[in-house]
Amino acid sequence: MIKKAVIPAAGWGTRFLPITKSLPKEMIPVVDTPVIQYVVEEAVASGITDILIVVGRSKRAIEEHFDRNPLLELALEEKKQFEVLEKLRRISSMAKVHFIWQQEMNGLGDAILYAKDHVGNEPFAVLMGDTLMDGHGKPVTRQLMDVYEKYHASVVSLEEVPASKVQRYGVIDGVVLEDGVLSARDFVEKPKPELAPSNLAFASRYVFTPAIFEYLEKTPRGLNNEVQLTDAMRLMVKEHPMFGCRIDGVRYDIGNKLDFIKTNVLFGLRNEEIGPDLRAWLTEFLH
Repeated sequence: MIKKAVIPAAGWGTRFLPITKSLPKEMIPVVDTPVIQYVVEEAVASGITDILIVVGRSKRAIEEHFDRNPLLELALEEKKQFEVLEKLRRISSMAKVHFIWQQEMNGLGDAILYAKDHVGNEPFAVLMGDTLMDGHGKPVTRQLMDVYEKYHASVVSLEEVPASKVQRYGVIDGVVLEDGVLSARDFVEKPKPELAPSNLAFASRYVFTPAIFEYLEKTPRGLNNEVQLTDAMRLMVKEHPMFGCRIDGVRYDIGNKLDFIKTNVLFGLRNEEIGPDLRAWLTEFLH
């Protein structure tokens, strides 16, 4: 059973400067909740009980968010704001949350390698800290874990993208085994549309066996002089079975300003407190 997850959250977030000069991009809120809290909640809903967040410089706010604040809790208790108090206490009690510092920004593959000692000889999930997933009836990470438990091999989440946009993503070269599951032959990072083996792109969630660390350790620096996870996966798939799982759900990438605004509107519309008023305002504004 998979009980551990790794959340890389060490990037600079340059597309959101100047706010990310002092605030981690993973702490930018969607409505009233930091993005990374949604990610942790997905992991917990999938059955994960132990989470390692890989952080970098200027990310102290993430650690503080998942720690308790006794003075704030006392103030809320004195004001009898018990509903808010319960929400705050839940943040620090959802799972065992640990932190490790990525000393240099050497890429996603390097960030995951920092989890080697913590993970040990266990399979684990990887959830990107700046991407929200809305699984239809089942968390996306749980969908991958189900595939792992059937095949006992690493799994990458996949979503279909327009063929004209495959050069923005890593994509799978694979063979369909069953509905929604592919056996991987190779992985290609940002291929030209005419050379792409498919239009099924990586969707920011993974499940790995601990064998991935062996390949991360021997992966040379690639694009941007960084250790690329896709490069390690390409080495690994030559010697280990690996799979892809087409997600049943929606991915919300808040890595750029437009999608971030769209995500806030969509999540705001479904929020019980502000949803009806927001919908009424949008209707009036658009007319």
